[in-house]
Amino acid sequence: MGKRILIVDDNALMVDVLTYILINNGYEVTALSNGSEVLTQIKTIHPDLVLLDAVLPGITGKEICQLIKLNKTTSMLPVIMCSGDETLADFLKQRGAPDDILQKPFDIDSLIHKIEHQLVA
Repeated sequence: MGKRILIVDDNALMVDVLTYILINNGYEVTALSNGSEVLTQIKTIHPDLVLLDAVLPGITGKEICQLIKLNKTTSMLPVIMCSGDETLADFLKQRGAPDDILQKPFDIDSLIHKIEHQLVA
């Protein structure tokens, strides 16, 4: 049984591509198209890692990341935030920051490397 990854992205094509890549690399995948159910899903499926888009409808990826990281019960859950915004790296220095950032567009090797790094860290 592979490690569980929760993908949160409102782009259906991106979710399909990420799901395909991750399943083919031995991971179990659950996907959400918005951030409203993230905390509930974390409690339900107990993912090993969250792959979170920075731009989501309603609540932003940054806000979701802060909710995860500033909560005692979820603060140790690795979060990788995906974004095309090159200034997102500044967020790594703030309270409630993700564990890593994956710049869009990204290649498969970078994606898998970052995930593997967080899962063994």
